[in-house]
Amino acid sequence: MIRISATYIFVAALAVITNAQQVQLPTPSVPLQPLAQQVRQMETALSYLGQPFSADELGRIDQAIGGEQETEAVRHLQSVLDPHVLALVQINPESRVKVEQGPAKPELVEAGTRLFLVKVINEAGVTAQLKVESPNSGNVYIESTGSPEPAMELTSQQAAERWSDISLYPLPASPYVSVSLYQKPPMLPRLSGLAVEYQILTIYSRDPGQRSAIISFNVGQGTQDIGFRNDMMVLFTARPARRVTFRVRDENGEPGMASFIIRDVQGRLYPNPSKRLAPDFFFQPQVYRSDGENVPLPEGRYTVTYTGGPEYLTRRRTSSWTRKGQRRLNSDWTDGSIRRGPAGIRETTTFMPPVAVTTKIRLRECCPTT
Repeated sequence: MIRISATYIFVAALAVITNAQQVQLPTPSVPLQPLAQQVRQMETALSYLGQPFSADELGRIDQAIGGEQETEAVRHLQSVLDPHVLALVQINPESRVKVEQGPAKPELVEAGTRLFLVKVINEAGVTAQLKVESPNSGNVYIESTGSPEPAMELTSQQAAERWSDISLYPLPASPYVSVSLYQKPPMLPRLSGLAVEYQILTIYSRDPGQRSAIISFNVGQGTQDIGFRNDMMVLFTARPARRVTFRVRDENGEPGMASFIIRDVQGRLYPNPSKRLAPDFFFQPQVYRSDGENVPLPEGRYTVTYTGGPEYLTRRRTSSWTRKGQRRLNSDWTDGSIRRGPAGIRETTTFMPPVAVTTKIRLRECCPTT
């Protein structure tokens, strides 16, 4: 028994070491200036898309760019970005594309978007557009052809398998699950030709729970590597979301509308701007909800900044919830004793919602009338 236990321990330790080696990404040496400029563009794009780098990561990036040793700075910059990499794309000198899964945790959120990075090792100096595809992608409907007796072209099983919709734009072609490369300004629509660069991968999940997807990359027809090495299968886990219903009242107690900026503890925006659908706008952080409308959110801790407009105070509230129980929040989301004053009042409470939670806020006028 002792020998068997020792064997199992050795095998388990070997598996851990092997897995650690698999997620260790290469860090080729490249000139610092173009890489640093690309990282700055990545900062801007991720912030705009609602999933910014953490304050610690931003500090490490500044420290690396300001360093005196160029080789060490390049390695340091890659070490900051690599933990966010879901796919490592390697383009060999013959322009053949090979893909491996990166170290980023494949975690999604139901009815929401997560952003990942794609690291491209470009040995051929290719400047074509990087394309992403998946057999789990596609519309879950068939456009009408005008035929009075249309043929069955899409079964319910096929629709269920299409949990992903892949395109070259950040906005999905369907309101279900989308995987796409963000290739709009400030990101370049094509590869730059630098030996190392990064792309932003956006993934929107329709369903909760575990879902697998085969994701492949190429830089044009015929560039796929042999032996299906240009694709990877990733098992994602999508956290379930709950619909948080807002009860909005104005200063007279009447139903109204307010703007909400919702961020989690990592600073991520909800709903994520890259996959927002009308009437939510992708070019602004806030969303608008009237009395009785909702926003789907996974369990966690959130800071909500809300206001009724320029004539109202702007208030901020931090709350958290889990699925361990439920309790309705009955108090207003403002301090009733403060009717006029500066913005940014911060309050904290904890509540745990059922399938839908009702949150009440009361808007207060900003300034006295004369």
